[in-house]
Amino acid sequence: MGLAAYGDRHPKKSEDMAMQSEGNGKGLIQLEGVKKVFFTEELETHALSDIHMHVKKGEYLAIAGPSGCGKTTLLSIMGLLDTPTSGNYLLDGEPVADLTASQRARIRNQHIGFIFQAFNLIGDLTVYENVELPLTYRGMPGSERKRRVEEALEKVGMAHRIKHYPSQLSGGQQQRVAVARAIAGEPLMLLADEPTGNLDSKNGGQVMDLLRDLHQEGATICMVTHDPRYAHFAERTINLFDGQVVSEENGEKLRELEEIGF
Repeated sequence: MGLAAYGDRHPKKSEDMAMQSEGNGKGLIQLEGVKKVFFTEELETHALSDIHMHVKKGEYLAIAGPSGCGKTTLLSIMGLLDTPTSGNYLLDGEPVADLTASQRARIRNQHIGFIFQAFNLIGDLTVYENVELPLTYRGMPGSERKRRVEEALEKVGMAHRIKHYPSQLSGGQQQRVAVARAIAGEPLMLLADEPTGNLDSKNGGQVMDLLRDLHQEGATICMVTHDPRYAHFAERTINLFDGQVVSEENGEKLRELEEIGF
């Protein structure tokens, strides 16, 4: 049964989808020859060129590179926020090219947790309400929403701020709430776009520690970063330059080299 079926006809079976990738022998994310070109009247901008990439269930991947190299474009395609100009994308073994807009939106809501640099919290909603909102869109019963919200906020250390508004929180606290919102739905994967970009080094380190803990608990994480210090938290790093994968590095090896002064 394809993603389209989970997207529209059988929304109550969404939790089953997360179990499929372990048994189908395929990567959770498979990109084959993906290209992305932005067209204007006078210019063609090749944001991504011939991207081949596989991500396994439970893996922690960093996507690194300088500003403008295509990192966020790649993450947007992976998160079904954008579509490639050409190439194939399989999510949990199923092609996504023919999904309708409503199917893509439902898959994003049920299976993908997003963590953005700018937090993207709603200012007139409390911490609790911000985390609860995506679950409300699912039509989830109130008792289940309450359990998931409270568990997610407890996990990120923000249960004591449940009635506060975003304006009453520090940047680090807002990002923790954003992480709670992303994990409350128990998604298939977490996509983090420069999650430390608006934070000082102390708060940035705390958010990275939180992501590491989530990965150790089994989360699949794909993180965009331009900071090599944070890329080292991942198991594997792919480096982009001018829209192309130019190298791939093992996170453990990078940490070993860092420790001996390289």
